[in-house]
Amino acid sequence: MSLTSYQTAPPRVLKIDIMLIELGNANANSASCAARTLESCLSVPEQASGEDYGGSILVGTASWSDPGFVEHWYPKKMPASERLAWYAEQFEMVEVNSTFYAVPDLRMAERWCRSTPDGFIFDVKLHQLLSRHATGAKLLPPRLQERAETDLKGKVKLTPEIEEAMIREFLGPVEVLRAAGKLGALLLQLSPAFSPRKHELGDLQNLLSALQPYRVAIELRNRNWAEGRQLETTLAFLRKHAATLVSVDSPATNHFTIMPHDLDEVTTSELAYLRLHGRDAKAYTTGKTVAARFNYDYDDEEIAEVATRSKKLSGKAKEVHVVFNNNALDYAPHAALRMRAALKQIAQAPLRQPTLL
Repeated sequence: MSLTSYQTAPPRVLKIDIMLIELGNANANSASCAARTLESCLSVPEQASGEDYGGSILVGTASWSDPGFVEHWYPKKMPASERLAWYAEQFEMVEVNSTFYAVPDLRMAERWCRSTPDGFIFDVKLHQLLSRHATGAKLLPPRLQERAETDLKGKVKLTPEIEEAMIREFLGPVEVLRAAGKLGALLLQLSPAFSPRKHELGDLQNLLSALQPYRVAIELRNRNWAEGRQLETTLAFLRKHAATLVSVDSPATNHFTIMPHDLDEVTTSELAYLRLHGRDAKAYTTGKTVAARFNYDYDDEEIAEVATRSKKLSGKAKEVHVVFNNNALDYAPHAALRMRAALKQIAQAPLRQPTLL
């Protein structure tokens, strides 16, 4: 497989053991429905790809190991080593979040590949240093920690030499995923501090050139890149570098850290990317943790809106990745499964229950 060709996940019937669900005072009809196996809920319909709406749509979550997932979504007492395989029985892709904080070793990437079926896709978030976030030296690979120059606050100075070395380190495990046919895109989630008032998109030139063999999706976190005349300059830059502009589902507010929630410019026909952060403006702008900022439970009407939006994007791109980042409690996987049902990729989303025995 070439660096620019990617596998599409094949249709499959998911095989999941029957799980008894404690219903408390639920009525008989609820009990009957709950007794269905997850296999019957998640079986791919006869037309496996769902409706014919253009390019393929892959749905997943940002991470598979968030604390809320472990406590509220995975079967109780499931070993950590089994979670990814269980996740992959229900979704065809995932966004790897841990790589934002540390470069995984090759053996870990190999385990990810072994734990998932053929055709499963990993989108990989680039390390925070490459994303222009303030980064302590301890978050670099050991061999780079002594080489890195830091400021008075102990934050690494992003010199061309350190950036080049960091890219080399990061692409090692990425190549493991690519060789297995499981690499989707590299996600560059830029810092809100990366603004057009202090920076230029050209600052990303060396990084994007080094990543040219891969699909790159860029999520801007400073609204000023999409305001007024700057928007056209931003879009032109991304198109020139064949980089995907990440669309977001976010609060409808003009806060500078929140990108326009209705901006769906497709900058490359290869890939569109939609990340869902929830619609609570207060939580987004004041939350002290990731779970607090994206603490939002999409209702069915909102899921239907997102499904329609995704279909429109698929008319402009060969592939659309839809990633739920509302990672409080079980909100993300629950929403993502309902999204798959709305797209007719699965028969229906499994029942959501407070306790799995």
